[in-house]
Amino acid sequence: MAYSSEYPPFYVTADLVILSVRADELHALLVRRGGEPYAGRLALPGGFVEIDENLEDAAYRELGEEAGVGRDDVILEQLAAYGDPGRDPRFRVVTVAWLALGANLPEPTAGSDAAEARWVPVAEALGPAAKAALAFDHDRILADGVERARAKLEDTGYAAALCGETFTVADLHAVYEAVWGVELDRANFHRKVTGVPGFLTPTGEVREGARGRPARVYRGDPRATLSPPILRADR
Repeated sequence: MAYSSEYPPFYVTADLVILSVRADELHALLVRRGGEPYAGRLALPGGFVEIDENLEDAAYRELGEEAGVGRDDVILEQLAAYGDPGRDPRFRVVTVAWLALGANLPEPTAGSDAAEARWVPVAEALGPAAKAALAFDHDRILADGVERARAKLEDTGYAAALCGETFTVADLHAVYEAVWGVELDRANFHRKVTGVPGFLTPTGEVREGARGRPARVYRGDPRATLSPPILRADR
């Protein structure tokens, strides 16, 4: 079937907002572009969807190539599609953006089309100077991804994906503070998260906690629904 000039073909990419908590601060993985357009500028990792590839497979492929992580290392969900006609100066490109959350993700190695890849604190990446310097419309996509992550922590178990396989309530508390960028009352937080049915599953283990007190160790389900939710406004 020949293409009609009325409906010309266009390109599709998969861009990734990859978030992880490092040193008690929310970080995003950014790459420095090695070629034009926007050579030398920071951008979200991502790339073109191959002709025989579905969108989710493209996202996971880019995760492996750009972040060195596999399907079991992160929780992944589709964020949104971005298709302003001028978002790429080369040609018409629509991107399907994805949000990926993971704990203890490795130091990245730059892919073939990137000069550098590194974890950048979200507060820095979304600061006025850095945000304006991001390539394409990646400032908007990153901001949308961070806000989605913050909202997800209110009514899902996504925080567990940022804690690792097992964790204490103190570990979980640190993740919430890092993602939301606020201080949370410890006693109130402990009461809320331990009071949500099915949110935390005790492992039967304990770890040395604050002031030498043993702390219970839990597992969490990132796919759990929190009811009632833990609201940022209720901190």
